[in-house]
Amino acid sequence: MKDLSLRGWKRGDDTGALLTREWLVTNGLGGYASGTIAGVVTRRFHGVLIAALPSPLGRCMMLNHLEERIVIDGVTKHLSGDEPVLGDVRFPDVALLEEFRLDFGVPVWIFDDKRVRITKRLVMTHLRNTTFINYELDASSPPVELLLRPSVHFRGHEHDVTAEFASPYDVHAEDGRIEISARDMPPLRIAVQGGKAVLDGDACVIPELLYRIEQSRGYKHAGALWTPGTLRIPLAPGATVTVICSAESWEALDGLSREDAFASERKRREHLLERANIDGVPQSEESSATLVLAADQFIIVPETRRADLLRARASGEEPRTIIAGYHWFTDWGRDTMISLDGLTLATGRHREAASILRMFAAHVRDGLIPNMFPEGENDGLYHTADATLWFFHAVQRYVEASGDRQMLRQLVPVLDDIIEHHLRGTRFGIGVDPSDGLLRQGEEGYQLTWMDAKVDGWVVTPRRGKAVEINALFYNALMLLASWSDESRAKELHAHADRVRESFNARFWYAEGDYLYDVIDADDSALRPNQIFSIALDHPVLDRARWERVVTVVRDELLTPVGLRSLSRGHPDYKPTYHGDLRTRDAAYHQGTVWSWLIGPFIDAWLKVHPADRDGAREMLRGLEEHLHEACVGSVSEVFDAEPPYTPRGCIAQAWGVAELLRCLKKVAE
Repeated sequence: MKDLSLRGWKRGDDTGALLTREWLVTNGLGGYASGTIAGVVTRRFHGVLIAALPSPLGRCMMLNHLEERIVIDGVTKHLSGDEPVLGDVRFPDVALLEEFRLDFGVPVWIFDDKRVRITKRLVMTHLRNTTFINYELDASSPPVELLLRPSVHFRGHEHDVTAEFASPYDVHAEDGRIEISARDMPPLRIAVQGGKAVLDGDACVIPELLYRIEQSRGYKHAGALWTPGTLRIPLAPGATVTVICSAESWEALDGLSREDAFASERKRREHLLERANIDGVPQSEESSATLVLAADQFIIVPETRRADLLRARASGEEPRTIIAGYHWFTDWGRDTMISLDGLTLATGRHREAASILRMFAAHVRDGLIPNMFPEGENDGLYHTADATLWFFHAVQRYVEASGDRQMLRQLVPVLDDIIEHHLRGTRFGIGVDPSDGLLRQGEEGYQLTWMDAKVDGWVVTPRRGKAVEINALFYNALMLLASWSDESRAKELHAHADRVRESFNARFWYAEGDYLYDVIDADDSALRPNQIFSIALDHPVLDRARWERVVTVVRDELLTPVGLRSLSRGHPDYKPTYHGDLRTRDAAYHQGTVWSWLIGPFIDAWLKVHPADRDGAREMLRGLEEHLHEACVGSVSEVFDAEPPYTPRGCIAQAWGVAELLRCLKKVAE
């Protein structure tokens, strides 16, 4: 298979990008490694090993930083940047760093100052909490000494950087192996393969590191790390040294070789591309191939939830779920159902899709699927009005792609029960209004739609009542279930659907603006992207005569090169940027901020109105393709500022952003 390489930074590029561009590697369990290209830790989530551990621990920061230096002819040079004192940022030697890229999604750093050339690669072992880092010295280089200083702060990965150390760290070092332990956490084990390592015992606390992104986001941003000392490793010309960092046992690590780790991961990734029918990676498909590998990062075994593991394995399958975004999201019902098509079906991973649907079906309570699973907990939270309706959409896409009618038969009773709960009313005020057949939702203290920003009791986008996309999804769900039901039940469901459609078209049209209300009864006429779902879904609820007008107004007022604005620029609450502390950011989250995933439903609606304009639709995806080279290299950011230059914000890698871009690239290429 032809090599797949994605450029992230090259000598001559803006050196500021060394801090703003990031990389992400995952292990299929929800664990990850991530950092800036420079190696400077700017987020509390940056680390070499963030392990996914069984509840109640969840994902935990095990190895925060690995300072990398080399000594050549008595001169010390930095490969990685670090922040040894508050506010004093030290970059890697820019003259030494030549290039950063992704090879088949694996981060690669090239350091070259004409005399010394070192190639660094990093992978995580699939389904293990283990990170491998290779340092290869070119055969034409003189010998060097590699100095590696690991620094730790065992904590939940989302916990403040000011959290107290778990306890005094206990260190045991012998024969190139280091074991660092503290109470209530598994030990961190570090081993060196391919070279003789000696630990200098200069253990100490590194005080007051500055986490620049946390500072800009209004969080606690100055904290300490602890280091056991510095590993000194001689590196001969042509030699490769591998550092293994793990939360696994020594016995498990003894069965792993560095060659196998990198070779098996390369083979696994090539197989992912083959399953997605992307073989050979021609130039025209490089974005899709990159996104297939990015999609893999979100599909995980829920290792932190033992109940789901045991339930699935008892029935003979391996459970799967979808992480909504890195670094801080867990699995969310809404994000999972929206992402399922692009992450699993567009990539040929039908078995995983089925497992995900079964897992969420097992968690249905009172006609609702979970909104999200909190970190380190086994039970979900159910405060959502739309995630359950997106479940119908996901099932439809799965059955259409797989032809799996057997699973559909298993799920129909669950889906039927969901509709019955919605018809008679369920939690959080979710239920049909008997006066017009439309679905209403809302309960004090909860935000139930995807526009769910709320801080200190302040509801930023109050959408209680009858929201436009909720009723579009409800109509779609009724029509889908009718198509899967027997004649008698289908007749009942069609009657409900007909009433929804009639009321929707009579009540949601905002004649003064010539588009759809966002929420009726509240008479919320804010021009938002939610109306696009009345056209984009498999069963559009909006009368066809109004499709073109809605698509046009959304294009003219909300479309950007990287997704749709969440509010039109003419609205008094419009916010052009998404920045600052939590309150400031939440004030902008759905008040203009661009969301990458919304490009998907817009493309669907555009092609329904303009079916011959695949070239135009393809052009609308260019901005997000170019984005693959910035922010989190090889992935898609959660949100962007609403005005040029559309600065990436929020999560560095978002499941539905990746999923919808990949799905649309494949759709316009058909």
